[in-house]
Amino acid sequence: MGARKRNAAEQRKEENKTKYFASLRDCPTSPRKMRLVIDMIRGMEVNRALDVLKYSTKEASRGVEKLLKSAIANWQNKNAGVRIEDVHLVVKEAYVDQGRTLKRLRPAPQGRAHRIRKRSNHVTIYIDTVVEVKQAEEVQTN
Repeated sequence: MGARKRNAAEQRKEENKTKYFASLRDCPTSPRKMRLVIDMIRGMEVNRALDVLKYSTKEASRGVEKLLKSAIANWQNKNAGVRIEDVHLVVKEAYVDQGRTLKRLRPAPQGRAHRIRKRSNHVTIYIDTVVEVKQAEEVQTN
């Protein structure tokens, strides 16, 4: 690995130490269906997002709910002295990337075959406190 890539990787690792996130890899749901659920909670306060996910009829919301709880637990581990009731956590960033696609064949009439694509995705959720989000927005506008 070259020095430039190594330096960029080390910088990314240092930045991730101050961020609070959780990621779900190879979730067996199509990215399009998962994005519908993620779009519902992006920018929401964490408790409200958990309620929305809990009562959503979409199957993908179960995995996202578990992932959001994991992100909250990661925040608690990094902020041992702070109570979660004292701060207002929001879903700062959430995105879905396409994972690997399993290709299968389904028999079709007259000796043909149709290809079935079983898609998967990778989900990442970043959470942060409201105060830190506002400070970051002010820095970007100046």
